[in-house]
Amino acid sequence: MIVVENLVKTFPGVGGAGTVEALRGIDLEIPTGEIFGIVGPSGSGKSTLLRCLNLLERPTSGRILLGGDDLSTLSGADLRSARRRIGTVFQQFNLLHSRTVLGNVEFPLEVAGVDRTQRRTRVRELLELVGLAGKESSYPSQLSGGQQQRVGIARALAAEPDVLLCDEATSALDPDTTDQVLDLVAEINRRLGVTVVVITHELGVLRRVCTSAARLESGHIVETGRISDLVADPGSMLGAAIVPVGDDPSAGPIADTALVTALGEDAHGPWLSDLIRTVDADVAVVGGRVERVGTTTVGRLRLRFGGAVDRDAVARFVGDRPHLTLSWGTDTDLEGLAG
Repeated sequence: MIVVENLVKTFPGVGGAGTVEALRGIDLEIPTGEIFGIVGPSGSGKSTLLRCLNLLERPTSGRILLGGDDLSTLSGADLRSARRRIGTVFQQFNLLHSRTVLGNVEFPLEVAGVDRTQRRTRVRELLELVGLAGKESSYPSQLSGGQQQRVGIARALAAEPDVLLCDEATSALDPDTTDQVLDLVAEINRRLGVTVVVITHELGVLRRVCTSAARLESGHIVETGRISDLVADPGSMLGAAIVPVGDDPSAGPIADTALVTALGEDAHGPWLSDLIRTVDADVAVVGGRVERVGTTTVGRLRLRFGGAVDRDAVARFVGDRPHLTLSWGTDTDLEGLAG
């Protein structure tokens, strides 16, 4: 488990005038084996948090615990050893263009003093894992962007880390390649059990692979939880952004509507027709969306009832179904939440 306790990071202000607080008391728990997304607008502190997690930046105060070890206190050989427990995949790949694919992936093992035979065996295993078997002798310039990022992933895994940090790892890729790389990350998480932390501004990344997420704003964690819980919570801004309803402004005031979220099989089930029969009222769907979020289907519908509807009856109907949640007159959809 990764535990971040009251993490603060400050930088000198422009011209030495005062300080700038990039992180303002971050508290966060990332369970072992999760794919954990951290999202927020530009300037919210995402990159600074990642650089603290991989020890490229020393926190001003607070603690970062990995498996109970306080990384923020380490130096020298202990710090170098801790860094080998954390692999990082970068946005711009950061490959060595003078080296072949094999040479790039084995580089961290060379630095760690692993002998040549062991290095080559490990590299070929990793290239098979990331779908690049047979590309050992290719140079980065001979590869597509998606293939270069696969090399970056293999390199990050070379030292068998406990944690894989992905720093906007798909933002330089086209949509189809992005999906392929994200599916690879999910497969690595399943097969190796490595904990994955994804720094992103793209909500589609959270939908596709993340099991939990946190929303960062102005250096603070303002919301965190499992993705399934966030999208089921009508009051969650992050959940509403992951599966937006897409309200039609011409459909009248939101205050007169009900927002119903359905998870799993209920997202495609007949619950709406059952609700109409139960409350004996006309119902118009004025907004809605069904999305695949990780391995779960999520449906969110904005409903307007004709005439005076018994809200208690609607609440009882939803309360009797564990995969439905209800909220009256809320609007938590945020465009540009990630920024």
